[in-house]
This record gives sequence, structure tokens and C-alpha cells, in this order.
Amino acid sequence: MSCSDSDASSHGGAGGGEYNNFRQASRDRLLYEMLQTSKPGDSRSSWKVLIMDKVTVKVMSHSCKMADITDQGVSLDEDLYRRRQPLPSLDAIYFIKPTKENVILLLSDMSGREPLYRKAYVYFSSSISKDLVSRIKRDSSVLRRIGALREMNLEYFSIDSQGFITDHVNALEELFGQDAETSHRVDMCLNTMAKRIATVFASLKEFPYVWYRTARGLEDATTVTFRELIPTKLAAAVWDNISSYKSSIRNFPQTETCELLLIVDRSVDQIAPIIHEWTYDAMCHDLLELEGTKYVHEVPSKSGGQPDRKEVLLEDHDPIWLQLRHTHIAEASERLHEKMMSFASKNKAAQLQQRDGSALSTRDLQKLVQSLPEYNAQMEKLSLHVEIAGKLNKIIKDEGLQELGQLEQDLVFGDAGTKEMINYLRRKEDKSENNLRLMMIYAAVYPEKFEGDKASKLMQIHGVNEWIMLRADSCWFYLIIQRKHSTRKDRPGEEETWALLRFYPMIEELIEKLSTRELPKDEYQCMNGPSTSSHGSQAKTEASSATSVQAVQSTGPHSMRSRRTPSWARSRSSDGGYLSDSSLKSESSDFKKMGQRIFIFIIGGATRSELRVCHKLTSKLRREVVLGTTSIDNPDNYIKVKDCISLICWHSAGASFKDVFY
Repeated sequence: MSCSDSDASSHGGAGGGEYNNFRQASRDRLLYEMLQTSKPGDSRSSWKVLIMDKVTVKVMSHSCKMADITDQGVSLDEDLYRRRQPLPSLDAIYFIKPTKENVILLLSDMSGREPLYRKAYVYFSSSISKDLVSRIKRDSSVLRRIGALREMNLEYFSIDSQGFITDHVNALEELFGQDAETSHRVDMCLNTMAKRIATVFASLKEFPYVWYRTARGLEDATTVTFRELIPTKLAAAVWDNISSYKSSIRNFPQTETCELLLIVDRSVDQIAPIIHEWTYDAMCHDLLELEGTKYVHEVPSKSGGQPDRKEVLLEDHDPIWLQLRHTHIAEASERLHEKMMSFASKNKAAQLQQRDGSALSTRDLQKLVQSLPEYNAQMEKLSLHVEIAGKLNKIIKDEGLQELGQLEQDLVFGDAGTKEMINYLRRKEDKSENNLRLMMIYAAVYPEKFEGDKASKLMQIHGVNEWIMLRADSCWFYLIIQRKHSTRKDRPGEEETWALLRFYPMIEELIEKLSTRELPKDEYQCMNGPSTSSHGSQAKTEASSATSVQAVQSTGPHSMRSRRTPSWARSRSSDGGYLSDSSLKSESSDFKKMGQRIFIFIIGGATRSELRVCHKLTSKLRREVVLGTTSIDNPDNYIKVKDCISLICWHSAGASFKDVFY
């Protein structure tokens, strides 16, 4: 028994060998290092009980399916905080956070003459304090029943093959709200966030260069705001956690492995969270009522009665979803139609169903019976996505989103202005959320239109003034009015394949610059770069000065992106109408011969479009790009954030909330 990190591996990179993507690496650690018997002669029984708390059960469910867990001999999973039936003939695996409450419950389970389980194999999701380890070792009745006592250091939530969250859905309010500077919750939030980010690198056994967006004005003695220092404070905390692994985790790198981590906040791009993104994945989450990734639809009842409601998950295990999620909705619709036609022309059951009313021969019946299971399974998958695409296209038509989407992108690229927006709003008097999103985009592109009393005058437009003013307390609305960005340059050489694909998130250029170490030195610094000591000391100086800073005034150009027509939509490839797991296997094989990973972490939530960009750049840069964030959010999550002081008062003109809106 030992209290050390289990033998994690980086699963790829420059060191050679099989390269698993980020989520696969997380899954393998949970299944094979924790659940699977790791040593010959291990006393674990063939069937085990898995005990988790509220956090670790989410960690597990984000990386593994129930079938994966069962395959490792787990017959039952239990909640640590619920009363449980004694199973003294079975071993138990505890996957829990290293908290005092959890340790007390563990000791209660395994102490005394009649413990709940035969042996306990204990794995902590992050580093445990020496005091808690001593508390466990002091109980001799428990100590002899402990089969393993280890730090897994895996406390993040994989939401994609190249994405994870720390599950801080209220990060905007907690870190940038009106009371954030005096709230004890800020430090608690940042510490938990940093610990979970650090466990990503503990799992991969990678030692990254930690880059962060620095607070401006320090070198010229200009005061900065508390909120400007959030990325710096988080970077310092992440660096401290990762540095501690050099002594606490066996075989953890002692020097940087050329992995790159960039920490920014949501103000890096205010338009991406609210603009209409026209890819299949983004539109599903924007326009349909999904519960996370769960979609509920109706299927014919086997009894012939009312249709049954069926739940499906739009995730990586669905090959059609995997193929279409990053394509334009129009292309997705076309490809689904082609798949249906090809499937019908090549599948035996479909061909026989399309015959006229003539009697089927015995051979025909035999062919029909043989192909029915495959036919039903394939048709169900195809029909699901045809239904979803049909719903999306209907919503686009009914709400006039094509016209709105064109105006949004024209505003962003400078092809439209105040006149075009006012004309549109006067014709659309429904006071919809779409109008608010359009106004927010306009404010981000033309912030000078909202200086002084111009905001009130502008929002007194027929049909929108009253509702918009009621929503003016939105954190995002305040953010986009004042935060400023530099104009984007043209990126020639990319052709537009579908309409409304001009828009691209700001992190695309940031990641490309990060990969070549060309980030602006006045905006981004590295905690442990060539001049580690100066950067590290500056970061700690910034973090410690957070409680005595005030707003800083600055001016800058607009957040208007220059024209660019991306061509990230995947080229079409015929699969004969049949669906297989080949697409899943090919995605995994694509990671072979990759360069070192790049990580970007966005405080305050990220978008589907930003996750899509990470997949795009992985192919382009031949380096796996992993997106981390506090949460993955849909547009309505951002515009409904309440009571949150602006992130954009950073580098702002210093106007107060009342000055801007009233």
C-alpha cells in the first residue's frame, strides 16, 4: 500500500507508441489503472463494488460508459453518501475526493469487526493532505483492510475527444460579479479550478509551459482591476499545482515537455458565444431543446398505439454524428439525403420493401429476414438525424434565421452598420432573443455607439427599446459594449464552400500564434518560459496586488473581424450508405505521429464553435489541440447571466453601468 500517484502515461506524443486522444487517455486511466486488476496475485475478487461521490461519479460518467465499467468486473456502483448494504464477500473500489468528510465515511465503512466490504482500494481524485493520510493510517482496523491508497489525480470532466470542463457553470458571476473582489468564493473557485486543470497534466504526465493573458499597465505603473488579474491568478495556481507533481508523482517530468497551456478569459471574444453558428452540432444545441447531449424524439410504438418517446445521446459513439457535427447544416442535410438514397439502393430489406405487391419468393424472404436486424439499426440511426436536420431547417425558415445570420456576419466583417441593423429591427417587432443577440453583436463591433447617452438613444428604436432595456443588466451586454479588440487581418487561401461560414472564433488565431510562439508579448506571458524567474515573480506580484486595484482607462480599435472565408467543412466521402465504426477508428488513428499537445483554457465558458476550431487546428497543425473551460454553454446561457459586472471594464473608458445605459 502506498499513497502515490498510479502509473499514468502520456499515451503518445514525441515519445512514440500508440497515441490516444485526450478523452481516450482519460478513459484508459480510469478503466485500466483503477478498475482493472493491475498486479498478478491481486486479492481483488472477480466482482467489485465501485463507490463514488458527487464529483467523481461525474468524472467517471464523462469518460466511460456503464458497459466499460461492468467489463472491468464492477457489479454495483454506489453513492458514498447513501446508506449501503454490507457486502463483506466483495472488494470495494473507492474513487473519491480527498476531503475530510469523505475520509470519515471511508473509515466508518471499513472499521470495526464487521466492515461493509472485504477490502478497500482507495483512489483519490486529487492530492490528499498529509493529515488525512495520517488519520487513515492511525486506524489499525482499517489499515489492514486497505488494498491500495493512491492519488489518481483525475478530477476533470471530458466532454469531447478534445475537450474538458472544470464544471464551474457560474464562473462569470463568481469571478467577475459585483461582489467578487470581496467574496471568499473567488479564491475557493480559482483553487478548485486550478487543481482540476492541473490533474489534466498529471493524468497525461506532461509538464506544460503555462501562458496567460497578462494584466496591462503593470510596467508603466498604471493601476489595473481585480478582474484583469483573474487569468494571472489562475495561471499562478495551476503552475503551483503542477510544480508539486515533480516530487509527488512517480516519473513526472522534471522539465517542460513542450506542451503549451494558454489561459484566457471570456472577454477574449464576446461575439462567438452569441452569434448564430451554422454547423450541425452548434445549431442542435442552439435551436433544439436538448438536455446536455440528450435528444428526445418519438418512434412508432411496437404495439401499434401512441408513439413512444425515446432518448438518444448525440455523442462520439454515434458515427453519423461524428461525421456531420462540424459540417454546415445545408451540407449535413444533403449528405443525409445521399446516405438515405444510397442505403435504400444497396440494402436488401429496403429493396424488397420497395417492390410492387407481387408475392415474395422463399429466397426473397430469406434475404429479408437476414438483413432485417442490420436494416432496422441502420435505418433508425439515419432516420434520427434526418428528423433532427428537418427540425433545424424548419426553425431556420420559420424564424428567418438566414437573413439574420447574414446581417450578423456582415456586421462582424464590416459590410453592414447602424442603418442596416435599424432597418432590420424595425421590420422585426417580435422582441425576440434573436434581436438581443444582434444588438450585442452590434455593440461589440461598434462600441463607440454606446458611449455616454448614445446607448439609451440607440435602444429607443421602435419595437426593441423596452425589452432590450429590461435585459440591460446582462453581464454579457455590459461586457461587449466596452471591451475592445484589434482588427483582424485577411487570411487568404481559404475558399468559402457554404453560405454563412465566414465567421470564426478569435481563439483560432490565438492558437496558431501560440503554436509558433508569436503571441503579443505585451498581452501574453509565460510562467515558466526562457525568463521563468521574471515571469513567475511578475505573476505573483500581479496576483497579490488584486485587492488594491482600480479601473484603468484605455482606448483601442473595434472588434471588427476582417473578411475571411474558412473552408473547415470536411470533404465528402461516400460510405455506400452503410454506417460503421470506421470513422471512430480513423479519428483515433489520425492522432498517430502527432506533435506535442496544445491546451487552451477559457475562464467563463466556451462555445461549440471554439470546440470545432480545436478539431480543425488539430488537423492543420498536426498537434492535438485540447479546449478546457469552466463550462460549455449555449447562447442563451450567456445573455441570461445576471448581476455580473463587466469583464470589459478592463482596458475600458471607465464609464459606469449607469453612465452607459441611463
